[in-house]
Amino acid sequence: MARRTRPFLLLLLALVSGGIAAAVALRYIQQRSTPLMATEPVRAQIVVAARSLPLGSLVGERDVKTLDWSGGAVPTGFVSNPAEVVGRGLLVPVQENEPILISKLAAVGMGGGLPVIIDEGMRAITIGVDQVVGVSGFVLPSTRVDVLLTLQSNENLKEPATKVLMQNVRTLAAGQSIQQDKEGKPRQVSVVTFLVSPEQAETLALASQQGRIQLTLRNMLDTAQVTTNGTRVSALMGTVPGRRTPTRRAAAVRTATPEPSPTTVEVFRGGQRTLMKFNR
Repeated sequence: MARRTRPFLLLLLALVSGGIAAAVALRYIQQRSTPLMATEPVRAQIVVAARSLPLGSLVGERDVKTLDWSGGAVPTGFVSNPAEVVGRGLLVPVQENEPILISKLAAVGMGGGLPVIIDEGMRAITIGVDQVVGVSGFVLPSTRVDVLLTLQSNENLKEPATKVLMQNVRTLAAGQSIQQDKEGKPRQVSVVTFLVSPEQAETLALASQQGRIQLTLRNMLDTAQVTTNGTRVSALMGTVPGRRTPTRRAAAVRTATPEPSPTTVEVFRGGQRTLMKFNR
């Protein structure tokens, strides 16, 4: 009888062991798949950007949203009420889901656009530039550039010349405007808006009427001023205006006059032989 019940006991033991193993595995899987819950409670609601907004944008109701902030530290100057943000201009560009802080907003009633980002005592001036001055499209808002002026020859300038007019100038905007050509037809002209002092604005306005303005892009961390003498067309060819390049004259060839060969005459006097030489 014992022999007959032994297989059943082994089978029952195997089933129990398998059930225990399955239960343990199922519990392990459930623990791994359960999402981690925030251990810290919500500390505040913060207004963030619902989409990326450029510099000078006027914030609208659809541009912002609120998110629960559960971090250990709340950003200084955060806004919790969207009504405090709507209708104010941005002093800096913001990215999607980035908190909109008070320091990033213009004062109430100032609106948006360029006026809110012009520093006190500075001016914004827009100058039409050549298509190639944008350094292949890399001149963007808030970049730093040097302004070059190229003048053609005239009564006061004997030959075309280029000089660095301004250095480390901040650009506020870059785009295109529609102007009329000589025939009255519309054409697109690239324009760049600079943030300059009143004196620099005068210089740029005059330079734009006298010659061709070009820009050179510079590193944002490079603020050093460089002294240059400019360059002229003659410098490209390695010559100096007003100075004649000395020419080397061919040396005169001196021909040597051949010396005359003497003539020898044999003379006999009294049986004595004498040789006498005569030059021709």
